[in-house]
Amino acid sequence: MNKLKLLFSAIVLLLLLPAFAQKQTIRGKVTDKSGAPLADVSVLLKSTKKGTSTDKDGNFSIEAVAADVLVFSIVGYKTVEQPVGSNTTFNISLEPGSTDLGEVVLVGTRRLGRVKTETAVPVDVVNIGQAALPTARMDVTSILNYAAPSFNFNKQSGSDGADHIDLATLRGLGPDQTLVLINGKRRHQTAFVAVFGTRGRGNSGTDLSAIPVGAIDRVEVLRDGASAQYGSDAIAGVINIVLKETVNKFNANIGYSGYYDKRYNPHFKKEQNLYVHDGAVDGNAFTANMNYGFKIGEKGFINLTGNFLSQGKTYRQALDTDPNSADFMYTNIYRRAHGDGSLTAGGAFLNAEIPLQGAAKFYAFGGYNAKSSDAYAFTRNWSARPERFPTDNNWKLIYVPSIMKVTADDTTFSPHIQTKVSDFSMAAGVRGISKGGMNWDFSNNIGRNNFHFYGDKTFNASLGPNQTHFDDGGFNFLQNTLNANFSKELSSKINFAFGAEYRYERYSLYAGEEGSYKNFNPNKYSAVYDKYVAGGAQGFPGYQPADEVTDTRHVFGAYADAEFDITKDFLVSVAARFENYSDFGFTHNYKIASRLKLAPTFNLRGSFSTGFRAPSLQQINFSSTFTTVQGGNIAEVKIASNHSELTRLAGIPELTQEKSTNLSFGFTFKPVSEFSITIDGYLVKVKDRVVLSGQFDATDPNLDPALASRLQALNVSYAQFFANAVNTTNKGIDVVMEYNKRWGKQNFKALFTGNFQEMTIDKINVPAKLSGSAFLRSTFLSEREQKFILASAPKTKFAFNFEYGCNNLTVGTRLTYFGKIDLLGYGEDGLGINPQVPLDADPSKYVPDQYIYNGKLVTDLYLGYKINSKISLFGGIDNLLNVHPDLGVAPGAKGWAFNNETGGPWDAVQMGGNGMRFFLRLGLQL
Repeated sequence: MNKLKLLFSAIVLLLLLPAFAQKQTIRGKVTDKSGAPLADVSVLLKSTKKGTSTDKDGNFSIEAVAADVLVFSIVGYKTVEQPVGSNTTFNISLEPGSTDLGEVVLVGTRRLGRVKTETAVPVDVVNIGQAALPTARMDVTSILNYAAPSFNFNKQSGSDGADHIDLATLRGLGPDQTLVLINGKRRHQTAFVAVFGTRGRGNSGTDLSAIPVGAIDRVEVLRDGASAQYGSDAIAGVINIVLKETVNKFNANIGYSGYYDKRYNPHFKKEQNLYVHDGAVDGNAFTANMNYGFKIGEKGFINLTGNFLSQGKTYRQALDTDPNSADFMYTNIYRRAHGDGSLTAGGAFLNAEIPLQGAAKFYAFGGYNAKSSDAYAFTRNWSARPERFPTDNNWKLIYVPSIMKVTADDTTFSPHIQTKVSDFSMAAGVRGISKGGMNWDFSNNIGRNNFHFYGDKTFNASLGPNQTHFDDGGFNFLQNTLNANFSKELSSKINFAFGAEYRYERYSLYAGEEGSYKNFNPNKYSAVYDKYVAGGAQGFPGYQPADEVTDTRHVFGAYADAEFDITKDFLVSVAARFENYSDFGFTHNYKIASRLKLAPTFNLRGSFSTGFRAPSLQQINFSSTFTTVQGGNIAEVKIASNHSELTRLAGIPELTQEKSTNLSFGFTFKPVSEFSITIDGYLVKVKDRVVLSGQFDATDPNLDPALASRLQALNVSYAQFFANAVNTTNKGIDVVMEYNKRWGKQNFKALFTGNFQEMTIDKINVPAKLSGSAFLRSTFLSEREQKFILASAPKTKFAFNFEYGCNNLTVGTRLTYFGKIDLLGYGEDGLGINPQVPLDADPSKYVPDQYIYNGKLVTDLYLGYKINSKISLFGGIDNLLNVHPDLGVAPGAKGWAFNNETGGPWDAVQMGGNGMRFFLRLGLQL
């Protein structure tokens, strides 16, 4: 803390330093070749990348010194550079061309100035500021889901902690197989590890929603394995978030959105008195992002961002009561409040750079984000589970009207799972250039995530009705990274880089209060119901003292890479990285990549690399006892840590690193300045992927007797384990086609992004002790669990974006296609092994408990109007046609609906189940 105080004191003192050069005000006007004024042209100082933009009449004003160079650029026109010198007035005419300010990328190469179409590996550049305005999507993760071709994300529901955090995947791999950087520095992961949900089961990952949209200049998505360059987690690729550096400009993005779904919102059938609901418009969201930058001296800056988000719950059920209708489903008794949870979040972020003596610069960035969320758990029904309700000594229900509800068919309550999640991060360092031309960079980066669960509007039945809120415990994760990086252009054709890194990680899991997990009256028994009273908070039993753990890890790494421009048309880059982990040892990885320019407008590119991902401390140490609903039955499940006695009794070995090989090959083509095409194929093979196993039944006669006895002593029905369980192969093609044309005061943009891929499971690594029978082998990674792994890589996803602008008016549409997904339910026996359910018409006949979600096309429509150079309005509708996934039922077996992951009409797949969403946004630049 004292170091932080000294840091901020230094910043305040430097704010008071006077400028060292005489500034002058430069004015001018920018036009096209015909003399028409050009608005929104970027006018930057080349040395600092700070500047302004032209107003609607093409005019600008900026302060500069004589030694500065002005850079004029805008999409659709060629960039112009003009030295300031003694001039105070500039009239600039731009020629048509194609300039994307986001083309120069920082990720994937350590040589400055590489343009994205000239790199040896594919990199997408997403201007978040532009992408966030014409949409109702409020966070970075959901925006990228519609902007990057192989980026996939689904908001989870009914999945405990997965409802409260946004984990995404790249190229169909796990959320923790994509490394996230901020300004090129490693971002810490969340302490959470997903147990439920349709994506990233058994994985952790980085919560992008903790980073304010308003703080981000652009996002670079490297779609290629990069472990040899950046270390663990970069098997699928790297996401680099580049923060804003603007000064003397206030930017704000203020928005509102809401869902209107007349088809599945229970509000429109509230007379049924079956489900929880809100108003006709639900999921109401308000967001505000505000950003401002201050100059420090002549070339320094500090850029600050504040953000706030409030989002309400959504409620969705199948409401049609006609058995002959395609939309008909039986009453959902399992989750009467099905939908997205509510969220309140806010925080602040800074990005600063301060010149020091000579060419050295001090820099710092980081921030704090806090969010509170609330989601409904599965419903408790008195008729099915009276032992989970508070009762008197005669087992008569003690009715609590503020929590319980008398529906048309039962007395119920739906527990709430609440979380409080906080993220803190701060990076600081010094970089510069030596007299010999060596670029150097020393930095330290610390980040911490805390994830705390609470149970609300629920009961511990063994305690009675009085306590209805419980502290369930949680976990936190801290990461501190110290690194040194060096690079030098040995000649105009050779760039060499090397560096070293030390990383410290700490994971802690802490227990909840005693009432959240304990049975205080285990002998309370009802002969009428033949049941003992249930202990622990319903919905989410708290973590127990036996689950508590604190574990640490130390990692030392070193790397070297080089880029060779063998000729002006032939680029080759190589990289090697060596790391040593205190808990599992040494690993080494290599990469070679190349780009060949066959013509001025056509490049071939490709790469081959090896990669790895260390098992996270979260996966190694997580332990929990929870309630599951399988085949209509509620049971207790124990997830055992990798160090536990249960894990050893099951024969599960210690977790080791995942290993990968990554091959990619593609081309870039720019036949005219306005149009570009990139197509890249890839093949990724991963060995020993860490996933969560299936659930082993304590009553299985083939289970090791010692393991079965221990499970029975713990009073749980099933056990699960983290294991290096599976080898997979991903292969696919990414396609990006972009057209930008500007003429006069008009512009047109067309963008196509597509991902076509396939994943196969090559091998399931069943431990010898769990190979005693076909049933045990199937339990280790059931067909149902395999489907979830495969579903993280939908075979097809593509999108078209068309936008036309004239003067101050912009109109656009997005058409996004989500390909077919098929998943499996638990089956009648609740095991998920070759799951079968009986037909409605003939219960003696069975069909696979399979849910086929056919491909869907989602249409977004938006309109923008620039009131003046400072104020813009956007409005529109996402999912204009109110498209939903197909209902998640096995054909002919609707009586076994809701046997899925969410306990609702569908799984969390494709575009999600909330339907049409309208929005209004206000953009300010002052």
